Amino acid sequence: MCMLSTKATCNSHGQDSSYFLGWQEYEKNPFHEVSNTNGIIQMGLAENQLCFDILKSWLAKNPDAAGFQRNGESIFGELALFQDYHGIPEFKKALAEFMSEIRGNKVSFDPTHLVLTAGATSANETLMFCLAEPGEAFLLPTPYYPGFDRDLKWRTGVEIVPIHCTSSNGFQVTETALTEAYQEAQKRNLRVKGVLVTNPSNPLGTTMTRNELNMLVNFVEDKGIHLVSDEIYSGTAFSTPSFVSVMEILKERKCVDDNGCSELWNRIHVVYSLSKDLGLPGFRVGAIYSNDDRVVSAATKMSSFGLISSQTQYLLAAMLSDKKLTKNYISENHKRLRQRQKKLVSGLQKAGISCLKGNAGLFCWVDMRHLLRSNTFEAEMELWKKIVYEVRLNISPGSSCHCTEPGWFRVCFANMSEDTLDLALQRLKAFVTEYYNIPEVNGHHQTIRLNHSRRRSLTKWVFRLSFDDRSPIPGR
Repeated sequence: MCMLSTKATCNSHGQDSSYFLGWQEYEKNPFHEVSNTNGIIQMGLAENQLCFDILKSWLAKNPDAAGFQRNGESIFGELALFQDYHGIPEFKKALAEFMSEIRGNKVSFDPTHLVLTAGATSANETLMFCLAEPGEAFLLPTPYYPGFDRDLKWRTGVEIVPIHCTSSNGFQVTETALTEAYQEAQKRNLRVKGVLVTNPSNPLGTTMTRNELNMLVNFVEDKGIHLVSDEIYSGTAFSTPSFVSVMEILKERKCVDDNGCSELWNRIHVVYSLSKDLGLPGFRVGAIYSNDDRVVSAATKMSSFGLISSQTQYLLAAMLSDKKLTKNYISENHKRLRQRQKKLVSGLQKAGISCLKGNAGLFCWVDMRHLLRSNTFEAEMELWKKIVYEVRLNISPGSSCHCTEPGWFRVCFANMSEDTLDLALQRLKAFVTEYYNIPEVNGHHQTIRLNHSRRRSLTKWVFRLSFDDRSPIPGR
């Protein structure tokens, strides 16, 4: 007789996804600029390390905040004692103002409608617990962040039904795709409770258009369902078109509590975090913003299972309240992200590889379809394994993001030094040249698809990797 629960023994966590398997291989042989220059370079982790110098400089100039002091006096005891789950008011106020500043102060956020959570992972899961019952569904545009299979489904029992987007229009959401996803859920006898989008998109590195957002709002209004907008990359929109929050759309529609669309207003929720915009994933700072008092109340109670430490809140309250710092940080962060993305795109172009045109995020959505031996997810996995094992780069295959087209990969650029990125691009270019180019003919290289006679043998671990990510729809 099994002594563990079904939850403990089930295989629905998603840990066997190639997204996580690539991390496991990286951890066995991590690249280091001095001690392991032949190791695997981590390009599958969306971290923002480009502006740490600005934050470290601020900490050096503000010893009270870093040392848990107020006016030179220690407040260690005050912070060490119990704090309730509503959070420190000064931090919630500073966070709400920072969220507004990130959005160009076009919208404002009421701190009393913020629920603090231990990162966006906790925020998204908490919202699922609040908005849906086990066996009910949320619609998500593909490709989407692989972790959602864990965050939204694993403990809540909520189902994900994909909204299939394609490269034909840059993977934008269409009304047709939305309707088809809704109908697919109905065929599976799933009650749809809402739509969840990431804006800016992970993994696309693009912002949603105003037309897309209006279409989504119209759709959820017509169906009487929720819309969750995960906006944790909102501060990474470094180029035009600018980022538009769903809250801005509601403001334009004059959706406020004292007119006829208060019901819609209460069914639209925002998830935010400081993990990407400030590059602080280790601080575990996330938030839910909702105008529905019932959601705020329930989510606040649930946040007991994943609170932000009082020390973290105190430090960040001081940091985010410094408007000179936040203004400079936001501007410099955009500048450095734009430069780094340009460097990656340029290096990939030199290797004959293109990207979806992006304007946000910490990654590019890279098109390697021409490098596949066939237009299949099996071929995508073969290419991915070669890149991880032979080129020693961990990137994320599109199938792990439930992309419907084989050959797309997410490649991160902000979690490493410029020298490491240069080395990664050199490795990739050498690999493409060796495997896919024949000698010059009339002064030009000719690119060919990989064929079986030119494939290198791989070690046994490669063939043990799961192929579960091939199908973008479970069971298909």
